[in-house]
Amino acid sequence: MDDLKQGGIAIIDYGSQYTQLIARRVRELGVYSEVFAHDGTEEHINQHDPAGYILSGGPNSVYEKGAPYLPSFILDGDKPIFGICYGMQLLTHALGGTVAPSSEREYGSATITHTVHNPLLDGLDEHLQVWMSHGDRIEAPPISFTPLAQSENSPYAAIGDVKKSSLGGEVSP
Repeated sequence: MDDLKQGGIAIIDYGSQYTQLIARRVRELGVYSEVFAHDGTEEHINQHDPAGYILSGGPNSVYEKGAPYLPSFILDGDKPIFGICYGMQLLTHALGGTVAPSSEREYGSATITHTVHNPLLDGLDEHLQVWMSHGDRIEAPPISFTPLAQSENSPYAAIGDVKKSSLGGEVSP
């Protein structure tokens, strides 16, 4: 049983209503995953030596006083990071990009369109129906990141630093 817990994916929970669904989807792919609170210790979160991290969404804005933060050990490591909604905004903010309130909140069904060929969206249709739930959006991605998809209200609905395996998306699973 312990062998099954080695590696896998550590999912960092920022309060998304979909965190458990994310974990279930990862497990359905045959990959061990475990959910950890965003303020967990490095030792606790890394107890199974995860192969990568997923940063969940959440209701906060990265600029709110007391907003949940991104633990430095995640950024300082060399493991892949996938940010979803707030997780992508947090990754963007931590790496020097710009997050700002959107003039139009996206909530509910939306269409995203691939802007370039990329590993995050490989094998999927060029136009995808997704679920959005956010009031902030990426205005400028971090320098090393490339826009991967856009929606009507979000020019950076998905971004990535493919060389470092850091990806993000505004969409929920």
